[in-house]
Amino acid sequence: MVQSTSIFLLLFIRLASLLQYEGSGYSVDASYNEVNAQEAPSAPFLDYQAPQWCYNLNIQDGEAVCYSPRGGNYRSTLGTRCHLSCDHGFRLFGQTSVQCLPSRRWSGNAYCRSIRCRTLPAIPNGSYQCSSSVFLDSRCDYTCLPGYHMEGDRNRVCMENGRWSGNEPVCVDIEPPKMQCPVSREKVAEPDKLTATVYWSPPLVKDSADGVIKRLMLRGPEPGSELKEGEHVIRYIAHDRAQNKASCKFTVRVQVKRCPILKPPLHGFVTCGSAGNNYGAMCEYHCDGGYNRQGPPTRVCQFSQVWSESEPICLPMQIIVDLNSAAAFMDQFYEKRRLLIVSAPESTNRYYKMQNSILQQATCGLDMRHVTVIELVGQPPTEVGRIREQQLSAQIIEELRQIMKLSRTYFSVVLINKFGVDCERYVEPVTADEIFTYIDTYLLSHKEIAQQAARPDTCE
Repeated sequence: MVQSTSIFLLLFIRLASLLQYEGSGYSVDASYNEVNAQEAPSAPFLDYQAPQWCYNLNIQDGEAVCYSPRGGNYRSTLGTRCHLSCDHGFRLFGQTSVQCLPSRRWSGNAYCRSIRCRTLPAIPNGSYQCSSSVFLDSRCDYTCLPGYHMEGDRNRVCMENGRWSGNEPVCVDIEPPKMQCPVSREKVAEPDKLTATVYWSPPLVKDSADGVIKRLMLRGPEPGSELKEGEHVIRYIAHDRAQNKASCKFTVRVQVKRCPILKPPLHGFVTCGSAGNNYGAMCEYHCDGGYNRQGPPTRVCQFSQVWSESEPICLPMQIIVDLNSAAAFMDQFYEKRRLLIVSAPESTNRYYKMQNSILQQATCGLDMRHVTVIELVGQPPTEVGRIREQQLSAQIIEELRQIMKLSRTYFSVVLINKFGVDCERYVEPVTADEIFTYIDTYLLSHKEIAQQAARPDTCE
């Protein structure tokens, strides 16, 4: 009976040891990628011949290379050592080598986790695109917005150490703004002026990056300015927010249309406004004293650069001698001609002959100074009064002598200005130079002085 009881206890212990092998203490959590190990308890029995002492070792996203004392076909016998590694793109956390212990557990734990780089920040005025998000070997290519230039690395790669290669680039605005100036133009000066008022629109400007123009400067006259004749350069300069500069220019050419310079008529002159012979200028024709204008008084320079109307001429004034009084006779010379009256008792008078010879040689100079010669020669009833070939009546001769107080008994010469005033008297023959000097010094108006200075002496 005692012997049978001992045998029963031995079988029970043996059965209990077999049941303990199934629950070796190793457990694999399929939901978590790691190898777990616990402190090996003391085992009452070590079986190096058991083909599976520890559980089969597997590591997700990795590999376990094991070496068993019993040979290469065994992966979990007691004393088996396994080397752990992860697939490409994953990193091992934990021990790189574990061993199957007598406690039926592996000596350590480990798991594989995918290698990831941090998410790259956005860059101002640019963007990037990655091939595989933030995982290993993912390549991110940077691009800048239109108008910006990239400085730095154009691409970055996620490396095994979880860092991105290179450095973060920056997008900088280095392109100048785009400008389009107004087209160059030509403007004709306004009528009767040497200038033109010119208007234009400001240039079209846009920044190639953000479209913002910080400052637009003008160098030259403002739109609406009155520009003188010639070429004017207008330049605009634009700056964007990055201080990039662009400029453009155009020209405005002011043209003054001119007519040919007018020639004064014979025995006359021309006066024009300040515009001279420019488009719109008006010129007025005048005749010398003793001459009357025939034709239009004014001419205007037209846009076609041709003068309006036809050129007038100056004809000698028609002296009327068939009048009722000397006053009426004198009145026709008022403000037009000066009179030089030569009085002699007879045509054979020596002084008269000398004076007559002098005056005949000075006809041109006298005419330039608007002088008309009147001769009163002889005694009644054969007394003669004439202006060149025109004969004066006896009544006019008598009244002239009375008005001017001219005696018939001796030779005399009287110079009368354009207003009928007796200015100078001579009792002996007077030379042409004396007459001219006196007139030029005392009797010429400012207009006559200017006319003499402007035109050459035609009597030479």
